[in-house]
Amino acid sequence: MRQFLYCSLLLFVLSWSSGEAKVTIEDIHLDKLEYISLIKRSGNYPLIQIYLMKYRPTTILFSSMLLVFLSIGCRFDKKMESAENQMRDATSIDREYSPEAIILGFFPPDGTRNPTALSQINTVKGPIDISELGVSLTHEHIMSNYGKEINKTSNYDSVQLFNQVIPYLKNLKSLGVNSIFDCTTEYFGRRVDLLKRISEATDIQIITNTGFYGAADDRYIPEFAYGASAKAISDLWIDEFKNGIQGTDIKPGFIKLAFDDGKPPSDIDKKLFEAGILTHLNTGLTLAVHTGSNREALESQMQLLKDNDIHPSAWIWTHANKFKDDIVLLDLAAKGAWISLDGVNQSNISEYIRRLNLFKQKKLLHKILLSHDGNGFPSGDPIRGFEVIFKGLIPEMLTNGFTEDDIHQILVRNPKEAFQMRIRKNDD
Repeated sequence: MRQFLYCSLLLFVLSWSSGEAKVTIEDIHLDKLEYISLIKRSGNYPLIQIYLMKYRPTTILFSSMLLVFLSIGCRFDKKMESAENQMRDATSIDREYSPEAIILGFFPPDGTRNPTALSQINTVKGPIDISELGVSLTHEHIMSNYGKEINKTSNYDSVQLFNQVIPYLKNLKSLGVNSIFDCTTEYFGRRVDLLKRISEATDIQIITNTGFYGAADDRYIPEFAYGASAKAISDLWIDEFKNGIQGTDIKPGFIKLAFDDGKPPSDIDKKLFEAGILTHLNTGLTLAVHTGSNREALESQMQLLKDNDIHPSAWIWTHANKFKDDIVLLDLAAKGAWISLDGVNQSNISEYIRRLNLFKQKKLLHKILLSHDGNGFPSGDPIRGFEVIFKGLIPEMLTNGFTEDDIHQILVRNPKEAFQMRIRKNDD
């Protein structure tokens, strides 16, 4: 609370002494303060270094004095709370607002915050500030080798791949797409080296994953996983997050898992999900799980999340568009789960409008993710497109009462919140 008061006082001094319009937390942009440098944590207390380029000398004087008092106050806070900090679990969610989180808005609506939740997400070109995601497609495949034998899924004709995918993604970029979450897992066709080259050539940010694909009758699960423990499997995924994938410095931005459609969850599917939970608890990565219309798989996952005190907001129900019971979708969204309607195509736009209207009426648009489950290079075949949202769905949304802010909510704000690295516990 003291930190909030310090920050509020600083903002008041800036607005009072600048001779310009009143400055509020929401108003701070780089055109007001041309350069904001946040010195992240040193000794577990926040310091702020603010360079003021447009304010007169009195502003700098008052601000400098106030920053001194702020620093002293934070040091005092540190001493008073050191015992508590030593007892706090490193993975627990810190609900106190630090000044840097207040200024830049890096905290979610429920007030939770921890050190991994402030800003970054991993892309194939390296970490970026999560605010740079922009318009995001959250469930696509840049390429995959579904249908091939597991030992051949990483083999691509790179020349053919680049000739097909790069021009298509450049066109998507012209439609406003800034980021794509690639859901092709290891042993299913993931090649992060190729993804990086595609990202560099198209200027689209690509976020890859860690995890194994448990659908397709488990044919893309490596043999060793059957004999390994959930902990041993999670250690592999955590290592990719910490040290990079397959000898590269490319790190995953989420966990991708899958359950078979139309059958009870297999033991290996449940074990992989448990490994995903352990990975989340050690990394803060969000679980995106192919669940589709499988009610038993849904119930199994919800029980495992509950048993491990994981909040539903750590979990994305991928292919939720295949589930026919709207009441179940709305109930889980209300509890915090992310509902991924990721099968948009030209033939089902009216159904998507109906469902989106339902979520809007229930004030739950903030829990929706939209995508196509497209594929730029499906085993070398022609593109399964991912542009209908922009060419077909959005125009229909605008003619059916949705606002530009609704669209921004779904395509920009929701992906940032859904994939923000944050350990999400029920009891925090």
